[in-house]
This record gives sequence, C-alpha cells and structure tokens, in this order.
Amino acid sequence: MRVDGRDADEVARAAAVLASGELVAFPTETVYGLGARADDDAAVAKIFALKGRPTGHPLIVHVASRDEAGRFGTLSPLAERIVDAFWPGPVTVIVRRVPGAAEAAAAGLATIGLRCPAHPVAHALLVAAREAGVPGVAAPSANRFGRISPTSAAHVIEEFGEELLVLDGGPAQLGIESAIVDCSRERPALLRPGVLTRERLEAALGAPLAGADLASPRAPGTLESHYAPRARLRLMPTGMLKTALEVLGSDPLKLAVYSRSVPSGVATGVRHRRMPARPEQAAHELFAVLRELDNAGVHLIWVEEPPPGPEWDGVRDRLSRAAAT
Repeated sequence: MRVDGRDADEVARAAAVLASGELVAFPTETVYGLGARADDDAAVAKIFALKGRPTGHPLIVHVASRDEAGRFGTLSPLAERIVDAFWPGPVTVIVRRVPGAAEAAAAGLATIGLRCPAHPVAHALLVAAREAGVPGVAAPSANRFGRISPTSAAHVIEEFGEELLVLDGGPAQLGIESAIVDCSRERPALLRPGVLTRERLEAALGAPLAGADLASPRAPGTLESHYAPRARLRLMPTGMLKTALEVLGSDPLKLAVYSRSVPSGVATGVRHRRMPARPEQAAHELFAVLRELDNAGVHLIWVEEPPPGPEWDGVRDRLSRAAAT
C-alpha cells in the first residue's frame, strides 16, 4: 500500500510497523529501501525472504545520526572523517561491529555497513522509529535480489505488490546506491562507487583509497552480477555499437538501445533512449530507464559504454554488473 511519505501521521504509522517487526519500504536520496528494525534478527529475516536474497549477503543499517551509529559499530578515525564530510548523504562506511548487535543484518560478519540518508522522508522515518524504540533500520534496495533497483514508489509496488507499506517520497534524486567505503582496516578501500567520486572521498580521508580485494568484507551490491533486467544487457564501446546497428539492418530483434547519441543505423522498431551527457543525470535516470525498457518486452538492451573518468564510475559499475548476468 502506497502512502504519502510527507504526511507525519503516515510516517508515524510506518515507524510503528517497523517497531512491531514488520517491513516498510521508504525513499532515500539514492534508491528506495526495504526496511526492518536492525536490532531484531527475526524482522531482518523477513527482508531476505521477501527479496530472495542470500542470508550471507549483508545489509546496510540506516541511522538517524552518528549517535545511533555507535549502537551498531565503532567509528574509526577514518570513518569519522567520512561521516563528518558526507553524512547525512550517499555514502556507507564499513566499520567494526559491536559484538551482538545486528547479527542477521551483518550476515554474521565482524563488520557492519552504516549510513545516514539525506532524504527528508527517510530522516523523518528514522527519527520516528528511534522514538518508537528502533535504533536503526536495516535496508537493502526494495527489489527482488539481483534485479533493477527501484527509484520510485511505483517500482516497489511493481516488485512486491500492494500488501507492502510503501512511503512515497517521489522519485529518488540520485538514482544509484551509495558509495561504500571500508574503514575497518588500516588502509580504507572503496568497495562500491557511487555519485561521490573517489577524489572527493580521498580528499575527506586525507589518504588514498584502495580497491576491493580478497581481504575486503562482503558488502551490499558488490556481486559480479547485480542490478540486472530480465532482458540480456550488453555494454558496448561506441564504435562496436554503431557497427552492430549497421549490421542489424531492418530487423529490430526486440532490441532496445541506450546511448549518448542517436546512432545512424537504428532500425525501425528498435527502442532508443538517449543517455544524458552528464554523469549525475545519467545516474538519476539509469534504473528507471532500464526498468522501462525491460517492461517493454525487449529481449536485448545494448548500452553504450559511459565515457572514461571517475565521475562516471558509479554508472559504469552498475552497468557492468547488470551486463554480467
């Protein structure tokens, strides 16, 4: 059931649902999340069951402020620099978990991912939940596991139906998930890029970021295959896309194309969507466009590779994982 997330009574109702151990979907500035109280392993288990998500794949715990973060994890000096610079905002820090806290949400790991979202509806929900005795909300994206993340309340209803309570806060502003920075070890590592570039994160840390490696903890959204439509997505260099469309000729093959320009060889019947030239605009619409093309019944989605440069890393990461199915 979709309700107005700007209505204080509906927010209070949603907080009560969370406090009772049930699930609520809510907007963040990145994507919509599927939430349960993080301190209740039975409630968190409902997330894994509804999504079809492996229980060994940890969740991010969302908190109203850095004060609540200490209930679940210990903010290292490195994590504090990220928190001071970007919270509330689209970055998750992985820190050492407080023993016994959020065991199911952390998938039993000694580390935990924490985030303080900037969306006003998410913040209002977290504050109301805190007042109802819920110290934090575990929430992955509100979609079936491995599929396209939702950036609107309608997308969540499309995934799970009308029975789930969904706070509608309008379209997600940023459109791709938060960056994830592992601050649990001596040298911080970027486990998942987002709209915050590596340069901005490194400037806040005062230190270079390593990349994910075998020593990195498991983290949300870092599986090789993720964010995938039902249609087969292929990520193609500009020249290869142009050549493939020319070879295709007049046979559309139930094909959709997502590219920064209108290729000269697009056949009649091929669905084409123009990718924005600016990375933040491309991130904002990415999942909505993939969902739209997928719902049109195409079998193939050919996507032009994003331009080089760190500002495109978040979009490039999501597309690469979507193409790895």
